Amino acid sequence: MSNRRRPARGNPYRTEFLTSVAWHTRRARWFRREAALQRPLRCAACGTGATPAELELHHRSYAGVLYQDGVWRAFERHVDLTPLHPYCHELLHRLLERDTVLARHRDRKAASDHALIRLHTALTRERP
Repeated sequence: MSNRRRPARGNPYRTEFLTSVAWHTRRARWFRREAALQRPLRCAACGTGATPAELELHHRSYAGVLYQDGVWRAFERHVDLTPLHPYCHELLHRLLERDTVLARHRDRKAASDHALIRLHTALTRERP
């Protein structure tokens, strides 16, 4: 299994699931739970506060993404979704795709966690 992003064309996850009612409902539920837990919304990569409209959710695991009987289902665990700015999300995927170890030799959760630590360190490093 690879952690490399597949092109959107011909990829039902990217062309169908991410635009589905199931995903939008699950996404809204994730943000409601964060609000109920009184956690401030922050990009996990750069640490900057944000609103739900400014954030995307990265899938650490696709285990809860199901296509059953012609309908998409979104049963992701709360901890398997990570909030990121779109730019930071793109950077995270670039790390996952370009680093040989992350792309091929770790499971998705471990690869995502390792890449996120590297990205967070790079983006929050104090600059002169």
